[in-house]
Amino acid sequence: MKRRPRRSAPATLTAVVLLAACVLVAVVAIQMLLGETPWIRYDTVTGALHDTRWSDVVTAVAGAVAVVLGLAMTLAALLPGKPTVLPLRGDPDSGASRRSYRSTLRTAASTVDGVSGATVKLKPRTVFAKVSTGRTTTDGLADAVRHAVEHRLDQIGPVVRPTVKVKIRATRSTS
Repeated sequence: MKRRPRRSAPATLTAVVLLAACVLVAVVAIQMLLGETPWIRYDTVTGALHDTRWSDVVTAVAGAVAVVLGLAMTLAALLPGKPTVLPLRGDPDSGASRRSYRSTLRTAASTVDGVSGATVKLKPRTVFAKVSTGRTTTDGLADAVRHAVEHRLDQIGPVVRPTVKVKIRATRSTS
């Protein structure tokens, strides 16, 4: 079971850039073999590189861009991303996807009497529930939503039990 993201965006970006460079080199090589005028002349590239000095601004900027891209790719590979599957108690291979986890908690918050809509955000150790209501007084509604979400968390049984924070938004004013 894959519990972490696969880092497909940096891998895809790297593959596309390398593919474009390889296609360009192949096209130029084929043009040279066929005796046609290539898109990029070898003499022009080598002449430009030969005339470039280490102290030039272009060289420093190109080096800085290469370093930043290399560090970004290294950090993307080493730092963990958001888990795609949240582990559950019991069987070590049991887990729930973030989407289904969030959906079931949103449903639990929406079933509370007086709640007209709910959104749930998952953080590593906290669940944020934002609910809207048509009530003019919201006394006790946050506690009821918190209790409903915590009850659903007890049923799900995550390995790391998050704390639940609730924010109420009343669509009707008291005046």
